[in-house]
Amino acid sequence: MRFLRVLLVLVLIIGTAAVSVWHGWISLPPQWNPWAPLDVKAAPNLLTRYKLMRLRDDPQLCDQALISSGLSVTHMADSPDAKCPLTNTLRVQGGEVALSSSFLASCRLAVSFALFERHALQPAAQAVYGQAVTHVDHLGSFACRNVYGRENGRLSQHASANALDIAGFRLADGHSINVLKDWPKENQDARFLRQVRDGACDMFSVVLSPDYNAAHRNHFHVDVGPWWLCR
Repeated sequence: MRFLRVLLVLVLIIGTAAVSVWHGWISLPPQWNPWAPLDVKAAPNLLTRYKLMRLRDDPQLCDQALISSGLSVTHMADSPDAKCPLTNTLRVQGGEVALSSSFLASCRLAVSFALFERHALQPAAQAVYGQAVTHVDHLGSFACRNVYGRENGRLSQHASANALDIAGFRLADGHSINVLKDWPKENQDARFLRQVRDGACDMFSVVLSPDYNAAHRNHFHVDVGPWWLCR
């Protein structure tokens, strides 16, 4: 009974605090306020994933997050395609880091990519090489298909522009790192790729590397779907 009383008190305290924050009676720093827009420039914390989830169905909140992202994006018209409809979709054209080509992305994928670039990719490059990544090579995002391109089965996260396949990176000095070529090695480039993979797991729902299976031997698959997996 004592445990239940303590639990009830804690629930009441947390509930009261939440209501107070919601109504503005208690002021919290934006990064610790669950209802404040996500700031891509701020270091990720325990609320980041929750704030990313809120972007899925709130285009206005998405636009607020994109302001701090540094990405150049274009809003795309909604697609009525019956099998793979797209809503609130963006074309990401790059930012501080250049892309091998622009790509279609759901809002949440675009913001997650911006978080990844700032808080995972660049810190890994500085830690391993002492310089920045200036270019990201990718294999595409949107593809209206089932998982692994099978005739039957569930739709891939690529079918809703929720996924991106990243193949490699280029550093400021021109040095290139390629997932297919460098992942199997035991050197600086392989160490960098593993740090990038591990860091991406904090920004995306699913991250699949060559450690997952042979189908991912040449890229990192990152997505913002409903499942959670990092390998």
